Amino acid sequence: MLEILRPGVQTSVQDRGRRGLRHLGIAQAGALDMPALYRANSLLGNDPDAAGLEITLGPVSVRFGRDAWLALSGAHFHPELNGRPIHTGQRVFAQAGHTLTLSGCQYGMRTYLAVDGGIDAPLTLGARATDLQGGFGGVHGRALEAGDRLPLGAPRALRDGPGCRSPDWTPYVRALPGPDYASFSPSAQAAFWQRQWTVTPSSNRMGMRLRGTPLVRRHNMDLLSHAVFPGVVQAPPDGQPIILLADAQTTGGYPCLATVIQADLWKLAQARPGAHLHFVPCSAEDARAALARQVREGQRLRHALRTLTE
Repeated sequence: MLEILRPGVQTSVQDRGRRGLRHLGIAQAGALDMPALYRANSLLGNDPDAAGLEITLGPVSVRFGRDAWLALSGAHFHPELNGRPIHTGQRVFAQAGHTLTLSGCQYGMRTYLAVDGGIDAPLTLGARATDLQGGFGGVHGRALEAGDRLPLGAPRALRDGPGCRSPDWTPYVRALPGPDYASFSPSAQAAFWQRQWTVTPSSNRMGMRLRGTPLVRRHNMDLLSHAVFPGVVQAPPDGQPIILLADAQTTGGYPCLATVIQADLWKLAQARPGAHLHFVPCSAEDARAALARQVREGQRLRHALRTLTE
């Protein structure tokens, strides 16, 4: 059992999300920084689909109800276990009754806590992820609150092992022109690629709202609702872009200017309000290659950690 003592700004149960249900209006949900959760689970030998905690900004504290191994990955939150500093990206043993405290981060936005055996929240539509907008999954479909007690999966027989580091965050986000790209004026197209964009405080797990040069279309025309997915960059009437994230709706009517490539979605998860982003043009071929490289690196890390600790 894992008891939530202090939930911070927003902490929720997340895994790799729900796939193949968008035609039913079911959002993906799941970790916003998927590679970070994957690394944390890999450090413990958990199944890649195991659920962990997505922790936003902090401060957060949790108490372990059984002996457990834990791992953190993502932004560095200056973690302490019973008052002793521990490392992000390292497997750490916690005794029953120990308290993990995350005070907050200087850089980045989210960190992920994995526990050996995973968070054993009920499966809902094939996943344990919390859909905060839909109000299901995780713990009653909501962010965690003080006093919540989360069941844990079966403990694993582990020992100390090597760690891993998170990739360095940069503000350069690769994107492909979207289906409505040509409907924007040449000056709007140039501004999207050449100007910097500021993350606003109104961003959430549904979408990241940006502030910058208003993006104007050549002609204002109504669009039929169409399918959308995480990474789509929409331009509402005020011209200030919205990047859809994991909890986003499945259809939308705003024009799609661009799409952030899947391999760079983690950068959005770690961009806090006030951060500046720059979009970089990318081809479909390069987008596929970047994702394949990210997947290979994760698999190599998982294999290396397993080999070195067996």
